[in-house]
Amino acid sequence: SLFSPAAIDQLLGGIRARLRLEADCEITLEANPGSFETDRFRAFRAAGVTRLSLGVQSFHDGFLTALGRVHNRAQALAAAQEAAQTFDTFNLDIMYGLPGQTLADLSADLSTALSLSPPHISVYHLTVEPNTRFAKYPPVLPDEDSASDMLDLITDTAGAAGLQRYEVSAYARDGHRCWHNLNYWQFGDYLGVGAGAHSKLSFAHRVVRLVKHRDPKLYMEKAIGEGATASLEEVSREHLPFEFMLNANRLKEGFELKWFAERTGLPMSAIASALDKAQSLGLIERDLQKVRPTERGFDMLSDLQALFLPNESLSS
Repeated sequence: SLFSPAAIDQLLGGIRARLRLEADCEITLEANPGSFETDRFRAFRAAGVTRLSLGVQSFHDGFLTALGRVHNRAQALAAAQEAAQTFDTFNLDIMYGLPGQTLADLSADLSTALSLSPPHISVYHLTVEPNTRFAKYPPVLPDEDSASDMLDLITDTAGAAGLQRYEVSAYARDGHRCWHNLNYWQFGDYLGVGAGAHSKLSFAHRVVRLVKHRDPKLYMEKAIGEGATASLEEVSREHLPFEFMLNANRLKEGFELKWFAERTGLPMSAIASALDKAQSLGLIERDLQKVRPTERGFDMLSDLQALFLPNESLSS
């Protein structure tokens, strides 16, 4: 949303001139409340954007300051209200497990978010990333039990408002699940265009991941000469099962077994022993067509995913 609506209109026009888009193509724009201006979202909608994803994070000024966000509660509310008036489908990003956050604090944030009737919310636990201020000055975060209670509160509160959890971090009303994210979690391909963009592309006998140059000026210079890709890495066959399961096990409804062979090129025997172990541990349930995580598997997702690391099923 730092781009002008006119620039987005030009970008989407260029895409349409080169690709045939389906009539109901999902076109999502990421936006931050700090860049919000009245009627700006309407102009994005007129340019062809069909879905807005708003990085609210919290409606509490104290937590927003702690997170280093440039917006405040009033700006978040104004942006979310205009998003609700402008788009049939929009998403609110909310964070939990914040420094000093209590269940009551989270409940207040959820109540505010859900009062805006979003058809989709994404809820993420705060993680401390390397080379950040939190990494240098570690904050006191809610303990594991408190974080678990917070997640239960999120799921119960969202469910009562008609938003069902369909992925570890995503809740949506019927008909409002994010297509891009579903493709990602189903190990589908995606093409990243622009500085720092990531892509995943599948070919007959290999899967590759590409990253474009991060610096915009360098990217533009290299793109003219068809050298915009900074790195290209082929996913090894031994890591393909983990890469697939890392995403597919995040889906509440699970995945179709045939997808594994179709999207990795590997036989089912490559994950047979790990699936057996996951089932014996009560982490998944399955039939001849589908595999889905159990409630226990969803709560212990990292343990479930780790079973598919190379040689994990042999060494455990």
